Amino acid sequence: MTEFLQELSAWPEERVRTLVEGATLADVDRVLATADRSPEDLAVLFSEAAGQRLEAMAREAQRLTRWHFGRTIGLYTPLYLSNVCGADCTYCGYSIKSGNTERRVTLDAETIRRECEALVARGFQNILLLTGEAPYAVPVDYLAQGVAIAREYFPSVSVEVYSLDGPDYERLCGLGLEGVTIYMETYDRETYGRVHLLGAKSDYEYRLGAIERAGNAGARKLNVGVLLGLHDWRVDSFWCALHARHLQRTCWQSSVSVSFPRLQHVPERFHIPDLVSDRELVQLMLALRLFLPEAGFNVSTREAPEFRDRLIPLGTTMMSAGSSTRPGGYTTYGEETLQQFEIEDRRTPAEVFNAIKGAGYDPVWKDFDRAFDAVSTEPAGELPVR
Repeated sequence: MTEFLQELSAWPEERVRTLVEGATLADVDRVLATADRSPEDLAVLFSEAAGQRLEAMAREAQRLTRWHFGRTIGLYTPLYLSNVCGADCTYCGYSIKSGNTERRVTLDAETIRRECEALVARGFQNILLLTGEAPYAVPVDYLAQGVAIAREYFPSVSVEVYSLDGPDYERLCGLGLEGVTIYMETYDRETYGRVHLLGAKSDYEYRLGAIERAGNAGARKLNVGVLLGLHDWRVDSFWCALHARHLQRTCWQSSVSVSFPRLQHVPERFHIPDLVSDRELVQLMLALRLFLPEAGFNVSTREAPEFRDRLIPLGTTMMSAGSSTRPGGYTTYGEETLQQFEIEDRRTPAEVFNAIKGAGYDPVWKDFDRAFDAVSTEPAGELPVR
């Protein structure tokens, strides 16, 4: 049992719900006046009573964000390397049993370079490489070569791929990998088992420990999150916040950030069990900012343009722009390949850049230089054509 799993077991759902449901306005006001907030305080900020203090929470969230991050908003974009998947995650368009019949591809070296060149031309310096849950199609050797190619173009390269062993993360970090994103999807074991039916991802404990393995292996940026809609957002996000704080303590050489992916477009066979409203998402972000003042907050193109713009002053520190969730979706295949999910914000990078500036914030393409890296010179080699 991992250290965090032991910590998580001390906070069963009933305990969290009791704290959330029992909170009063007096409790909320007390927490707002507190500087160092406890997990019990976080539960108060998730309560219905706290919903009556959103303006006060927003002021404090804005103050904390500006104190720790200034007025900067980083920009990044995803680059999907493969949509081949051997897992059956019932909510996902890539699932092997999703019923989707669109084209599945794994990009070769030439195509990865072409996509990278197109994204650099749009201004990006921060990229997130993604794949499906298919080690047989995108083994660690493939991931290593993909990272090495991306590093030729971008100072900051992160991955959102299947869970890896520690030595595999070490290898990728040696090639210049900076960040690792792993969403637990849901921390509730029962729900987790119900929505992850096939593949290695169905191993709850191996998935839970992956982000800490990445941090111990040298990843400088660790990003966590829950898939909002799978389980009660208050309970799941409480557990996610505990995980983030645990990572801040145990992987202290890494920065920790949180994303807020919200289920909206899903395969026909799946019904979203706990829809999260805009107001609830705002309350979630504000509560987490007050609990995790030093954590980065990522807001993706899953959200509509107008709503994303309103989230900018509420704790956001990173935004994706000009995204495609299709392999080769920027220059090579267009809309010919299967997408993971449908995006809501279809603005160009320039339009998102201008929206950030219009809100009084400074959009940032990169915040450090390659000279700070100690990167392996392992050649990228050639990837197999698939």
